[in-house]
Amino acid sequence: MTVFKDMLGSGESLFRNDVALDFDYMPKAIKFRENEQRQIASCMKPLFSQRNARNAVVFGAPGVGKTLACNHLIEEIEEESDEIFTIYVNCWKNDSSYKIFVEICHLLGYRFTQNKKTEELFAEIKRIVNKKSAVFVFDEIDRAKDYDFLYSILEDIYRKTVILVTNFKNWIVSLDPRIKSRLMPETIEFLPYNPDETRGILKERMEYAFVPDIWEHDAFSVIVGKTVETGDIRRGLYLMKESANCAEDASSRKVRLDHVKKAMEKIQDFSVNSKDELEDDVKKLLDLIRENSGKKSGDLFRAYEEAGGQNNYKWFQRKVARLRQGRYITTEKITGGPEGTTTIVKYSGETKKLTEF
Repeated sequence: MTVFKDMLGSGESLFRNDVALDFDYMPKAIKFRENEQRQIASCMKPLFSQRNARNAVVFGAPGVGKTLACNHLIEEIEEESDEIFTIYVNCWKNDSSYKIFVEICHLLGYRFTQNKKTEELFAEIKRIVNKKSAVFVFDEIDRAKDYDFLYSILEDIYRKTVILVTNFKNWIVSLDPRIKSRLMPETIEFLPYNPDETRGILKERMEYAFVPDIWEHDAFSVIVGKTVETGDIRRGLYLMKESANCAEDASSRKVRLDHVKKAMEKIQDFSVNSKDELEDDVKKLLDLIRENSGKKSGDLFRAYEEAGGQNNYKWFQRKVARLRQGRYITTEKITGGPEGTTTIVKYSGETKKLTEF
């Protein structure tokens, strides 16, 4: 019988290094982000000459390599110099000045943070960091509940560069003018990967992660297509991993189209954007949109007011735009009707069925 030749043995695996399918996995080179990395690096470069450096706001949709590029540069700095502190803080996990300063203290090796006030923590940070230079990367900066920590760093740290990473192009508009005047950042945009770049990135990860020649061409092509459709590399990596798991469950030596289809059925278990990340009033707005998916924006705002919403229409428009940028919802402009131009708002969980081929 030849059927067993196509089946994995009990000790065999299609995976060679499944860590390479984690989005935070750092390859030796970040493909297709060379120009953006050079822009960020040019902001940091004066630190190597013991001079104050430039600041930057790095923005772009989720899953386009912003964090990966920044962390790759941090790693290079750590290899090149002992005179530059490298500090990376995720502001979703550490969302207040106090929490951010505690995290920075720990990154600097200072552990005596218990029972210290926010200003006392910063005094220790200033004492340590001002002996050298520092790169500060604040990821998901829009998740921070206050920005006092930024003012303190910009005002009292002598030689530094501050890199702020966000999904939202216009986030900086909300900053206090005193902070903006001290920050004076360059803006660096990460555009979505095009189809060829998407294929190249996923193929590179495939070569790191899997035993050679286990992917059938049509199976991989479908994953590339779905990743291009969503614009988020993280979804493609998830689908590759789950497709291979489905293949292993079937004891198959090849990842076929039917395995990809099974993985597509699991895509709802994977969420890049968690509702828990949103503020309470925006969560309520998202629930309202889910219940009224497909309605015009004006009708949605009236439903929002009837439900007890206290904010004005300008606030409503800003939050709808933020939910669209985060891919929680989609919007579609309709022109030429009796009401002129109208916007249809749809809940993404109902509009994007990733299991369809």
